[in-house]
Amino acid sequence: MSVADPTGTPQPMVDSIKVSVWPDPLIDRLGYDPRSVYVEQFWLGILGPSTVWLLRHCAGRLDTSPGGFQLNLGDVAGALGLGHRGGHNSPLARSILRACRFGAARAAGESELQVRRRLAPLNRGQVERLPDFLKARHALHTEQQLDGGDIESQRRRARRLALGLIACDDQLDEAELQLGRWRVHPSVAAEAVRWAWDHHKPPVAEGPEAA
Repeated sequence: MSVADPTGTPQPMVDSIKVSVWPDPLIDRLGYDPRSVYVEQFWLGILGPSTVWLLRHCAGRLDTSPGGFQLNLGDVAGALGLGHRGGHNSPLARSILRACRFGAARAAGESELQVRRRLAPLNRGQVERLPDFLKARHALHTEQQLDGGDIESQRRRARRLALGLIACDDQLDEAELQLGRWRVHPSVAAEAVRWAWDHHKPPVAEGPEAA
């Protein structure tokens, strides 16, 4: 078994991998711990139970070993009730690949996996794939996040929502309109959307290569 990269490219078989933190100041500030209720309710159906449990396991290990740790693949497969025979097609390998595919982890060499300490809020496309009852629950969660608190708390929550909208390729005006539907004050919505755009979108290339 090996570290799976997001493209599914086969990697050399190893018995253990190093797990370290995938630092991201933005997601680390606005995202959700893998052990949170948010991830349990809303990310579970997207990542799958085995991937969520793998991320929870890694989060707990990183709490005590923030510099990284060596993960024995056979041991973690047994701890999570996953098969680890079959190499790249084993349940554990598929869980690692799924974590990479959805941006919760990434390969860093042949035998190192970087994992996020926090997961981003679901973007609008991901919310649309939830069952109806979870869509309604997510909408309620969103409203509760925006209700009450001082202006700084409201601004932080609005930025979190705007980040999910921009990640789903919404344009500025579309994202502002959606925040307005969620009862975000227009001035707070405008600031949050522009902040999310600046932090999420890569800079536009300049010069002849941009043509």
